[in-house]
This record gives sequence, C-alpha cells and structure tokens, in this order.
Amino acid sequence: MIVYTATRQTFMDDTDRDILVDKICAGFRERLGRPHEAEVRAWQNSLGYMYRVLNDHEVPADAGIAIEFRLPGTSRRIDFVLSGLNARQKAAVVIIELKQWETANAVQGADGMVETIVGGGLHPVTHPSYQAWSYAAFLKDYNVAVQEQPVSLHPCAYLHNYRRVERDALLSPQYAFYTELAPPFMRGEIPELRAFIKRYIRYGDQRKTLYTMDRSAIRPSKSLQDMLVSLLKGNQEFILIDSQKLVYDTALLLAQQAKHERRKAVLLVEGGPGTGKSVVAINLLVKMTQREMLVHYVTKNAAPRHVYETKLTGSFQKGRISNLFHTSGAYVNAPANSLDALVVDEAHRLTDRSGMFRNQGEDQVKEIIEAAWFSVFFIDESQRVTTSDFGSIDKITTFARKAGAAVTRMRLDSQFRCNGSDGYVAWLDDVLDIHSATQDTSFRDQYDFRVLDDPAEVRDLVFQRNQERNKARLLAGYCWKWQKDRRSNPDHADIDLSPHDFRMSWNLDNTNTWAIDPESVRQVGCIHTSQGLEFDYVGVIIGPDLRFENGGVITDLTRRASTDQSLKGIKKKLKEDPKAALALADEIIKNTYRTLMTRGMKGCYVYCCDRALGEYLKECLRLMPEHST
Repeated sequence: MIVYTATRQTFMDDTDRDILVDKICAGFRERLGRPHEAEVRAWQNSLGYMYRVLNDHEVPADAGIAIEFRLPGTSRRIDFVLSGLNARQKAAVVIIELKQWETANAVQGADGMVETIVGGGLHPVTHPSYQAWSYAAFLKDYNVAVQEQPVSLHPCAYLHNYRRVERDALLSPQYAFYTELAPPFMRGEIPELRAFIKRYIRYGDQRKTLYTMDRSAIRPSKSLQDMLVSLLKGNQEFILIDSQKLVYDTALLLAQQAKHERRKAVLLVEGGPGTGKSVVAINLLVKMTQREMLVHYVTKNAAPRHVYETKLTGSFQKGRISNLFHTSGAYVNAPANSLDALVVDEAHRLTDRSGMFRNQGEDQVKEIIEAAWFSVFFIDESQRVTTSDFGSIDKITTFARKAGAAVTRMRLDSQFRCNGSDGYVAWLDDVLDIHSATQDTSFRDQYDFRVLDDPAEVRDLVFQRNQERNKARLLAGYCWKWQKDRRSNPDHADIDLSPHDFRMSWNLDNTNTWAIDPESVRQVGCIHTSQGLEFDYVGVIIGPDLRFENGGVITDLTRRASTDQSLKGIKKKLKEDPKAALALADEIIKNTYRTLMTRGMKGCYVYCCDRALGEYLKECLRLMPEHST
C-alpha cells in the first residue's frame, strides 16, 4: 500500500504548486484514515528538502517516487522510496528514512539504539541507519517481487537538520555495521545524497518497480515456531523493527547491568496482539544464552512451550530444551537471584498461587522477580481470559519496587499479525466494547475478515486455506462440554451446530502440539490451545455466551460449558459481589474472543451462534449483503 506515488517530475511539479502535502493527506485519508498533525508537519518540513535533493536533471524525470510505502504484513511505512533502473538496466530502489533531529546521543552497548529529543523529552529510539536497513531487510524477506525479479534495495537515512560533528554519536563504532549498509546523510550533504541516489538510479522506470512491489504476492511469513531451530543455532531469522529493536536492546542492556552490578531490574513491555511480543522474547532468550547468561523463557500457557520443544526435537538435546522453557509456576522454591534473567511471555496469564490445586507459593509475579536479577514481562491486559489471570502492570510494578528493583516501562506498537492492520485490532476492540475507537473499516483491504451465516462455510474455508501450509485452524469459545471419556476420540462431535452441517470434536487431549499437528485442522481449538500462538488463517465460532441485544454486545456466563475452567470460582464471587463478578465475567468472555479473533496472520472467518450478533458485525463492517460471505 502506497499513500502517494508519482514520477520525479510530478513530485517536483506538485511541490512547486504547493499541493504535494494536500495530495498525501488525501491519499492517507483514503487508505488509512485521518493523519496525525505531527505527520503532516513532518511531511511539510522534510519533503521540501527532498525536493532540493531531487532538483537535478541527472536524476531521471520518470523515476518512480513513493511516499509512505507500507511494509507488507505490518503497520510500518517507509518515508520515501525512489525506483528506477541501474547501469545494467536492472530494477533498483533507494529507501530513505527521513529525520528532523538536530541532536542525538549514543547508547553504549546497543548497536541499534540512540537517544534523541522526541515529544519534548530525551527518549531512546532506533538508529536511523538501523531503521532504513531493517526496512530493506524486511522487504527482502517478504516481498516476492524483490526476491524474484530481483530488485536491488539501497537503504539510507537523511537527517536534514543534523550537523555532522567530529566523533559524531550517530557514527560511533558500535553502529558501524548499519551505517555502512545504510549510510546517514546530514545537513549540508545534499550533494552526497544525490550522488548516492544517482549511483543506483540511472534510468527511469515510470514507477513500474513500485507498482510491482506494491502488488506483489507476499512470501509466507516466517512463523515463530518454524524458525526457532535456526534461531537458537544463532541465525538471525526475524528482523526486529522500530519498537521491537528498542525493547530488545534495552532488555539486553538492563540484563547485562543487573548481572554485573548485582542490582535487580524489571522491564515491563506492553503490546497488543501481533505486536511481536513472542518474537522479541525468543530473540532475547537466544542472545542472552549466547552471552552466557542463565536465562529461562517463561509462560503459563503450555501450548507454545510444547510447540517450541517439539520443533526443536532432533536439533538439541532434550535436557537443553527443558532448561530453556519453563512454566510460570516453576519458581515457587527458587533461590533468590539464582538466575541472570527470566523472559516472561504472556505475563497477563500469571496467577497468584501455583500447583495443580493452586496451593503452592504466594504469587507468581513475586516469585519470578525474586528468582532473577533481571526479569522482563511482556503483557497485554486485554488478553486475561480466566478468573485466575492476575498478571497486571500494577502488580508487577508493586512487587518490583518491594524487591528493590528499578522498573522500566516500554511499549510495542507495530502490528505484525492481522496482516499488519492496526485498524482491525482497533475495530475489534470497539465492536466488542473493550476499548473505544474510531470506526474505521479500511482494514478490509489488508486483512481477509468475513462474517459468514453458516459454520460449514467457515470450516470449508479453513480446510481450503490449510492445504497451503498447515497454518489454518478452527477455534471456538468454550460453550460446549469437553466430554472427559471421549477426549481422544476425533469422531465424537463435542460441537454440534445442527441444523447446519457442522459436527466436530474439541482438540484431542492425546497431543500437546495441536497447533502444528496435520490432523488438527479437523478439530476445534479453544483459548487454552491457541493463546500465544499464531496461524495464517483462523475460523472462529462465537458461541451463545456473546450476543447482541438492545443495541449492544452482551455476555452471558451461563452459556459457558460446565467443563470450562476459565470462570472457575465465579459462582462464589456472584454471591459475594454480583456486580464485580458480572464485570469480571464480561471482561473474560470478551477478551477470549478478542484473543481468538487475532490469532490469524492473514485472515479470520467468523460464525456467530447469535444471528443478531452476526448481523451487527456485518453492519459495523459496512458490507453490502452480497459481500458478507
């Protein structure tokens, strides 16, 4: 997706007529919604400098220009892109990251992070060269046209307000790897940037390369569980972008300091579904292990741990794997500061007590903080899906301070699931009445979301999609009993949606790896087997515990199956404090469907047992009836 595209000559003409920013704003509103004032100011300030850079007849008039070029499958956009042909008449693209900075400080020990003034204060940000390089690397990984045409990519950064000085912070040796691959150009260096562009863009292409890249198929993304083997062997499988890189570098710095200074530190990382929490967590596990730190990856949910361990079978000794991945209840009796670091994924799922009967320990958050010099908690409070999920920002902060630990808070803000659509997640939060957001359905052009009137259609779509890579699964809210004596029988129909032609079993309990087993597509997964994992496509059955009545979305805890443990203890709470109990149940049920409906990287197909809810979702999508299936 491109917000603005033109030839160099048209870009120059639009600037001369003072209509360039107006055109960008119009394209932005059409594709992404209303731009922020800060973005508009950035275009006004920076694009005038690019006009000066390109005011050279040796830059082909018919070279292509794209402004705000969206990276495939993410919500991130490249500031400025030029396309054309090189001296050998081959497709070439120059990627330019634009910055308005005037000063910057190096951050010792971080190869991709610097400090600069943002929003009136000094904050850590990604190095411009790293940012430009990571965008190019990401395109090489995901854009088929770049891979197969092929298209040569040449990243750089342009800091038009920044004066180069002796021993410049941005050019510190620690950044050399990225500054060599993506050189930064600074104030007064227009001739040098022009020369860089002309070195690679000799002839125009009438925007052909840009259009080819924009319309290109996207190579199946590298699923976290598939790439873990190579990642643990030291290969860089996932390019960390923007806030991901900041969190990663910050965590490594804090962990190193805590280890050497013997002073506790806690890093709290907030991030919604698909922002890369697990990707960053696994990368940290690998890098800390390489740095000879004693580190564990921790989750309460067993599903991702089992998937990772299975993927590693045959590549590492089982003992080594067991030493890397641990349940959140493993630290009840751990000696204080016995580990260098603990990387806690899905921290919102942490409980107070541990053990099968929740009768061990005092609180998992407290035990984790006490067990390691450094702990990092990845959290999304809107993914708490049971009455025993007590992990919260306030609790982590409170226990950290009691332990004398310095607390750092950060946020992951880039969307990498749901085909990179922040709009889809915001829309979902709004229609489920979890968080208010502006109704914007532009995500329909980016993400395959459908509301269907027949669950058999959802099933058949998932079956079809699963033939591609075994990466599509059916999921459902926990509204149907999981019969204890038939939990290993795939022919038993736990979920019977008669009169529709839909009769399927819950996921079988004779496997711990439902997410990757080839036959799992013929079983329906629940929140406990899918949270913390991702698929290409999901089909979600919304049970009768979520309905649309009297103009709003309501929940009904009485329609949850009696075998469901998510609402365990709710009856007692109803007697003690009915209002609080109902509010808790409402939060859990809505969070459950939010979580299920954000497991898909590329698409989500939904059937609602409550017909009125299905019609409401269609109305919110503003789809014509013939497009609703």
